Order: sequence, then C-alpha cells, then structure tokens
Amino acid sequence: MNPLENVREAFRSIRANLLRTILTALILSIGLFALVGILTGIDAMKNSLSETFASLGANSFELHAKGYSNRFRRGGVQARQYPPISFLQAKQYKTAMGDEAQVGLSAFIAGAVEMKANGTKTNPNMQVIAGDENYLKIQGYNLVGGRTFSQAELTSGANVLIVGDEIRSKLFPRQSPVGKYVAAMGRRFLIVGLLEKSGTGAGGGGGADRMALVPLETGNQLPRQGALTYDIKTATDKQGTMAFLMGQATGVMRAVRHDKLGNEDSFVVESSESLAADLESISGKVRAGGSIIAFITLLGASIALMNIMLVSVTERTREIGIRKALGATAVQIRQQFLLEAIVICLLGGSFGILLGVLGGNGVAKFVGSGSFLVPWVWMIVGLVICVGVGLASGYYPASKAAALDPIESLRYE
Repeated sequence: MNPLENVREAFRSIRANLLRTILTALILSIGLFALVGILTGIDAMKNSLSETFASLGANSFELHAKGYSNRFRRGGVQARQYPPISFLQAKQYKTAMGDEAQVGLSAFIAGAVEMKANGTKTNPNMQVIAGDENYLKIQGYNLVGGRTFSQAELTSGANVLIVGDEIRSKLFPRQSPVGKYVAAMGRRFLIVGLLEKSGTGAGGGGGADRMALVPLETGNQLPRQGALTYDIKTATDKQGTMAFLMGQATGVMRAVRHDKLGNEDSFVVESSESLAADLESISGKVRAGGSIIAFITLLGASIALMNIMLVSVTERTREIGIRKALGATAVQIRQQFLLEAIVICLLGGSFGILLGVLGGNGVAKFVGSGSFLVPWVWMIVGLVICVGVGLASGYYPASKAAALDPIESLRYE
C-alpha cells in the first residue's frame, strides 16, 4: 500500500467516525488557535507600536512625571507617584536647555470632545491637545493647509485651532476648514491650519486625524477636571550626542523639580530605544504565557487523539488481519495508522491556525493596529507542531496495530 493509498484510507476512516474525529480535531484547533493567535496579535501590535516609536525619532526623547506614564514597575510592585510636571516647570526646563536642543511642550486637555460647526457635529471622541511652536515639527506632523500658530497667538492664548483630517471631513466635507469657526469646550475657535491625513494610530485614537491642537497658553486656560500634566519632548539634529543630551536633560529636570541629592528621579526619560526594549520584555512574557496555555491544550489533544487511535485499532482488528493476510507488512500497517493520525492533526491544526491568524489580527485591530499581519513563520511552526502531535499520538496505536497477529485478528469479532 503506497502513501497516497494510506491517505485515502485515513480519510475513509475519518468519515466513518466523523463526530469523534471532529471533536478531537477541535481540541487541537483550540490549542493552535491560542498559540498562533497570541503570537500573531503580539507581532501585529509590535509592528504598529514600532511605527509609533519611530515617530519619536532616533535623536529625541520624552520626559514624563514618574507614576503618570509608568504607574507600575516590573514585577508588579507599585511605583511611587510624584507630582505631575507643571506648566512652570516645563517652561523652566525649556528655557534652561536653551539652544542645546529643540524642546516641544504639550499637554493632553481632553479626549472625548464634540465639535460643532454649521449645525453639524463630530463624534464625541476628538482629542484636544495643547502644544507650543515646536510641537508639530518634533512630532513629525505636517500641514496640508493653513499655517502654524503665530507668536502673538502663542503668547496671548488665542482661540485658534489646527485640526486633523477627520474633523475636516465631518464638519467641512467638501471645502477647506481654514478660516472657518468651530465650537468646542464652551469656546468658539478659528481654524488656522489643517494636518495631513495620518490614519489610525497605534493607540486606537485615530492618530492625528482626530486631534485639535490649541496653543499651549490657550490649553492652560480651558476648563478641566484637574491639574494638567505636561509632556516634554526633546530633539537634536546633532548625531552622536543623544547620551550626553539625555544626561544634561536629566540634570536640568532634577534641578527644576528640586529632586534632592541621593533621591531617585521624580520623572522618567523615555527614548524610542528604551520603549522598544520595554515592549520586547513585555511581549516575551506574554509569548511565554501563551505558549504554556497552548502546550497544555495540545497535550490534552494528544491524549484524546491517542485514545481515538487506540479505539480505532480495536474496532479495525479484523480489517488489519485481512490486510496482513493479503500481504501487508507491519511497516505498512504502522504507516497507515500514523498517516491517519497526522491527517487528523493537520485538518484540526489548519483550522486552528486560520482562526489564530484572524483572531490575532482582530485583537490587534481592536487596540489600534492598522496593518494585517500574515505570520508565515508561526503558521509553519504550527503545521510542524501538527505533524509532531500526530506522530507522538499515533505511534503507540500504530505499533500496536502492526504487532497484531493476523490469525488472531481474523478471528476477532
């Protein structure tokens, strides 16, 4: 009996015990769904977040108040929470850095804002950000219409806006929003600039498309529930000076924040490299947890498959005896049952891999990833696992079938 005939025989046996085979294949599918789904989701989110980290730039870093951007330390120990960076401290830092680097200041004002114009409203999910004259350049945002804030508008806290493309499409679908007025947060704003369309961001907030940027002084005057915390982004055009600049920025901020000698920093300095390292550490732990869950599920599937194959050997004892009487060797009988186990695993595994790819990308899409990832490596690994499980689960039943005595088998009823 050639391998192709063994495969045909495997499908015939599967059809004869369809329900039992489907249940076993589903157990294997769940295991591979967990494995491939988790790994696919992690890789898709990593790709999206890597693009976000790249927007920080190779020669830039951010400063945040410790306890606001990183509420928990590694190991689950709660970090001490320090006061947020105030407007005065942010301005003092910017002045102290001088011409050594470009410093951009910003503050998150609100994230569920509804904007109105000409009787039309946006969804209540627009973000209002306050920024200074360097904010757009350091963040890498480009204007496709209008202008940036003038120095007079920045100093006086004028009611002016630079808006994203989604705000334009909702309120001014077939015209430029520049020069038009919108109402938001109890004020009337003049739109002076339009941002380039950016697409969905890694955080699921719509990137710059749902953003409305106001001057920093204006944001400091807008109504809010609590004190603002200011984010500081520092960039330089000089190559090879990042380490020195980060050290200088740390010293300046310690002086501005009045951190005492010997005490830890009351703020964190984050570069794209440090964020990427943190992401890799977290994703590694999630991979390990997902792999353990998948291994336990696959172990259960292996036991179930071995049980089915043992039952199949018992049910087909007379058939085995007939095959041996017609000249089939022990090797051919073993191959027949091994291929049958592998076919069941490949059927269930392929379904689980497909669900894993769709599910992983679905989770990544839900949290903000805009790309669809096909993890060829994990799909190949999944198929190899299927064959391995089939061999491991089918070898003992196949060997038992191959060792049956043909005469005794023919007498079996």
